Formats: sequence, C-alpha cells, structure tokens
Amino acid sequence: MSDASRTGGRRSGNPAPGLSTPDDSNTMNSIPTSLHETMKPRTRSRLPDTRAWLAAGQWLVTLLLCAFLIVPVIMSIMAGLTVNYFKGVSSGLTLRWLVEVWTQYHDSVFLSLDVAAATLLITLLTGVPAGYVLARSKTRVSRIIEEFLVLPIALPGLASALALLVVYGGFTRFRMSLWFIVVGHVVFTLPFMVRAVAAVCASSDLRTLEEGAASLGASFFQRFVTIVLPNARPGIVAGALAVVTLSIGEFNLTWMLHTPDTKTLPVGLADTYASLRIEIGSAYTILFFIMTMPLLVAMQWLGVDATGQRSATKKRAAAAAASSKQKPSSNSIDTP
Repeated sequence: MSDASRTGGRRSGNPAPGLSTPDDSNTMNSIPTSLHETMKPRTRSRLPDTRAWLAAGQWLVTLLLCAFLIVPVIMSIMAGLTVNYFKGVSSGLTLRWLVEVWTQYHDSVFLSLDVAAATLLITLLTGVPAGYVLARSKTRVSRIIEEFLVLPIALPGLASALALLVVYGGFTRFRMSLWFIVVGHVVFTLPFMVRAVAAVCASSDLRTLEEGAASLGASFFQRFVTIVLPNARPGIVAGALAVVTLSIGEFNLTWMLHTPDTKTLPVGLADTYASLRIEIGSAYTILFFIMTMPLLVAMQWLGVDATGQRSATKKRAAAAAASSKQKPSSNSIDTP
C-alpha cells in the first residue's frame, strides 16, 4: 500500500483503529458554558427570613414558659431530698424526710387510692351510659342535661362542697363516712367521663353499626356490649385516667368534706406545709408526684384520644392509600 493511500485515509477523517479524536462540537459548546459559569455573580448568604425568626421566637417563649413551670417543681423536689433546705444541696442529700412522711401519712395514701377507685367505679357505671345517650340524642333537653352535668366544673370546689353539706350534712353517719367524700368526687369528675365518652360516640358511626346488628336480631344489651363499648374504648380510657388523676389531686372540695378520720392525700399535704418543716412538706410533694405521674405517662403511652380525631385521621389516610393503589397509573401507556 502506498504512502498516499495511508495519508489519504487519515485526511478523510477516519481515525485509525484504537485511536480517538476529541469532538470539536462538544469542545466548542463547553467553552461558552464555562465562561457563563465563571461570569455568573456570586450570591451572598441569605439571612433568615421572617418565618424563621418567628419560629425561633416561639421556641424561645415555649422554653422559657416550661422553665417557669418546671423549675419550681424541681426545687421543691430537691428541698425534700436535702438535709437542710436553707443550706441547700451543700448540706447533703437524704431520704429521711420521705421515710418520715410515709410513716406518718401512709394511711392518707391508701385512703386516697380507695376514694379514687370507688369514684372511678361509680363514674364508669353512670358516665358511660350517660355519654352514650347524650351522643345519640339530638334534642334540646339532652343539651340542657349536658350543661347541668358540666356545671360542677364551672363552680368552685368549695361551693359544691357547701351545697353537699347543706343537703346531706344532717345525716351524721353518712357525713362522717368516707362515702361522703366519694360522692363529692363523683360530682366533680363525672363530667370528664361523660364528655370523653360522648365525644367518641358522636365521632364514630355507631348508629349504622347498631342498625346492622339489630337487623341480625341482636338485643340492645348485646349491641351495647359488642358494639358500643369496643368503639367507645378510647373515650372510656381517657375518662378513667382523668377521673383517677383528678380524684387523687382534688383538695378544695375534699378539704370541706373531710373529717380527722377521712384525711386524703392533698389534705395531708396542706397540713405538712402548715405545721411541719418545709423539708417534710417537699417530701410529701415527692410522694404525691410519684403517685400522679404514672397516670399522666400512661395517658401518653397508651395514645389516648378522647375525641377520636387521630383514629379518624388514620382511617382516612389508610382509605386514601388503598384507593390510590387501586387506581391505574395515568402515566402507563398500553403498548401492543
């Protein structure tokens, strides 16, 4: 083969096997792009916008408010664990005051638990049916009854206790018994059970379920046990926790109704702060804190939703996800 044929093959633009030549068009296109990027002005770092500043301010206010509420509780707990409150933690830590409080006031602890258990039992037997009936009834009479049930919450506890004393104070044996305090606690806590159950029964479609069960021959008792109670369980749990917590911590009403033999936990707490050292009163606060905090934690841990909004939202989200899966994809194109 001649040299001309070799040089001609290379001049024709066909590269030799194994060799590559740069693409002139790509090279020419990359030059303006690089020049445009180098000539682009550098953007300055942006300052936080108004929404970010507003969110930071909300967080700051929330943290300050939490500190304002929590710091006194922490200081009270520390006072019950120190040897001398006026010297502070430098005087040393001790459990002496807790032991002394338990020795002197353990009867009040068990008495408060008995009152709370009896109050819970009565509110369950009366509040659950009442909440169900108020949720099913749409008449004006039911709304008036509901307002009367909520009335003890609006009134001060001292006023409710005075009313009970005026009406039932003449019955000496009843007045001196523990049941007198239980009646006062039922009057105060019953609205919380009724409203919690009524909210759940009103949000769920109980009427349709009951009509379907009635068409199959189920009696009212069977429908109430197998349909109403399972669907009203979130409201019942929420109301029960609220009733027990409020009964253990109720002071105003109990202080008016108690006797020396029926002194509950909050009344004993007031006595310790009034007549004994502040260390003993703070230790009593620790004991009260230990009794009430598990109830509040249980309410959060169980995910109690008295209104049923979270469960309804989950059901709507699940229904939307199921419907989206059933719909065919609009981007898919059938090809033969």
